Amino acid sequence: MSHFAPFLQKIRKHGLTPANVICYLSQRCPFAVGLFWGTLRLRLKAALFGVSLGEKTTAHGTVCLMRWPGGVIHIGNRVHFISSWRRATASSLCAPVKLRVFGQGSSISIGDGCELSGTSITARSTSIRLGKNVLVGPNSVITDSDFHAPWPCTARSENPGTERDREVVISDYVWIGMRCIILKGVHIGTGAVIGAGSVVTRDIPPYSVACGNPCRVVKQLAPPVAEKQGLQDRV
Repeated sequence: MSHFAPFLQKIRKHGLTPANVICYLSQRCPFAVGLFWGTLRLRLKAALFGVSLGEKTTAHGTVCLMRWPGGVIHIGNRVHFISSWRRATASSLCAPVKLRVFGQGSSISIGDGCELSGTSITARSTSIRLGKNVLVGPNSVITDSDFHAPWPCTARSENPGTERDREVVISDYVWIGMRCIILKGVHIGTGAVIGAGSVVTRDIPPYSVACGNPCRVVKQLAPPVAEKQGLQDRV
């Protein structure tokens, strides 16, 4: 009891009522269990499906890995996948994280320190590359393809139009808001911020804020001091 008394005093000091303690435990316990089982399943699937998985990469909930023979999926170190509504913050998740590549020539590369929430990434015949420390908000979609040729309309269902596919590059430290769509051929520059609900159809310059449908630059940000110094050194 002598060891238990300080614990009770601390609870009283911080105003932790029984209801607050129960609320806290009801969140922390599922978080811990979801993280453990999600990470374990991710590592098992990566090993079985031939997916390159870095160190200290974790998953909260299910991560869908779909790799056709010839396709490549590379996941860096300290990447975190969020596929559970319990772990999501402002938004619910419509679906778990999905990474899908088709045959030869298709690849997905996710850099170190990225965090994806309920994100769907599909590379059909080219590559989709995320740099380091990219944040992708809930329910966003990134793709390199239209999946059907737009014309002639009578042949859309039969003509896949793979010749129109284009790679997607998302540079370091990009932040993509919730429910965004990143379409084929887009290059988003370092440090850019994409507003929630945007449809990105064109390149976005580094250190800018862009939003809308179609997505347009609305503000330019100052590069970090280290980046400014690097630019001066190169000049």
